[in-house]
Amino acid sequence: MVSFMRYRFSDCELDTAAHELKRLGQPVHVEPQVFDLILALAEAGGDLVSYDGLMERIWAGRIVSDATIATRVSAARAAVGDNGKRQSVIRTVPRRGIQMAVPVVHAPHGSEATVTVSVPEPVTPQDGPPQEIRYVRSADGVNIAFAVNGAGPPLLRVGHWLTHLDLDWHSPIWRPLLDRLGAHHTVYRYDQRGTGMSDKDFPGKGIEEFVGDLEAVADQAGPEPIPIFTASQGVAVALKFAADYPERVSRLVLYAGYAQGRYRRGTEAARQEAKAHLELVRTGWGQPESLFLKLFTQIYLPSGSRDQVEHLIQMQLASASAARAARLRDIIDHFDVSDILEKVEAPVLLLHGRGDAVHPIEQSEMMARRLPNAVFVPLDTDNHVPLPGSPAWEVILSETERFLQS
Repeated sequence: MVSFMRYRFSDCELDTAAHELKRLGQPVHVEPQVFDLILALAEAGGDLVSYDGLMERIWAGRIVSDATIATRVSAARAAVGDNGKRQSVIRTVPRRGIQMAVPVVHAPHGSEATVTVSVPEPVTPQDGPPQEIRYVRSADGVNIAFAVNGAGPPLLRVGHWLTHLDLDWHSPIWRPLLDRLGAHHTVYRYDQRGTGMSDKDFPGKGIEEFVGDLEAVADQAGPEPIPIFTASQGVAVALKFAADYPERVSRLVLYAGYAQGRYRRGTEAARQEAKAHLELVRTGWGQPESLFLKLFTQIYLPSGSRDQVEHLIQMQLASASAARAARLRDIIDHFDVSDILEKVEAPVLLLHGRGDAVHPIEQSEMMARRLPNAVFVPLDTDNHVPLPGSPAWEVILSETERFLQS
């Protein structure tokens, strides 16, 4: 029995039973091959569909010219309200294939349980050149996507659990941060392995591989010592890099991070918290009505606006599958760099919210005591995610700018 599905993405709906594409509720005529191309992308979610895969799917394995493929992709973009310059719905990954750049939600045809996700309005870009997205290969062969924006001396922002280079650029949470950092620096940032636009499948299960990703992107910024801005589990990765390669790091800004993951904090409560968090990720990832999402938003951004919360839903759907998110969560909860803190030579600025329920402020207090050259600024906030417009926002950015320029 054939199973028919409906796929919703951006302002479009694809119905396989009716063999129909709608945009803004109105039917859009597309040729059969264009429909099949859009369907292949929808079925893949945010995963890459290779050009070989497209030929097998749409042309039954026949070899067709690049121009033929490009024509079908261009028609698909036009049908969903996109174009080759914006690539806001269908993205080309050079020499590799194409992928959806927006979340895709699906349900069986006729089901009333279809989940709809409203996508936040893009943040109006500031003046200046757009970001550039590139790829670099880590030491173990994993392709890491990184982006460059801003002007000035380089600044490296370490990848963390939940990023997507393209979505971040239009995010009501992250775009203001990128614009602010890019006002004085050329910002290099990347999606960590397993997430966003980087390779989804990866070997290894320790912090060393994540340090290798950081090193690969740092190499793109040049040989000079570079300041690093990072948050959450990226703090442990940056500290490990700074201890291993002191000549590569000039300064460190560490926001809401930790030296010891939940499994390494020496308490049964922390271990149980890690296990509970992992199970919630496995069962509720990317589901707007799930218990996980409700707890996630209450813990990570208790004072977040509706747009900011909806952005996190969008990010979950696009950044990683539930299985990959759970695997990454398990790995980073085992990070422990507490034994190398004294080896970090670079000056460090630590920022942490007093009410942070994701990683306790005691982790930053411990790091401040043990790092040789650290300044600690506690923040009057419960948010783990730095929210533009919140009282702590200007403190975070002004302290960061002062520290980096001193």
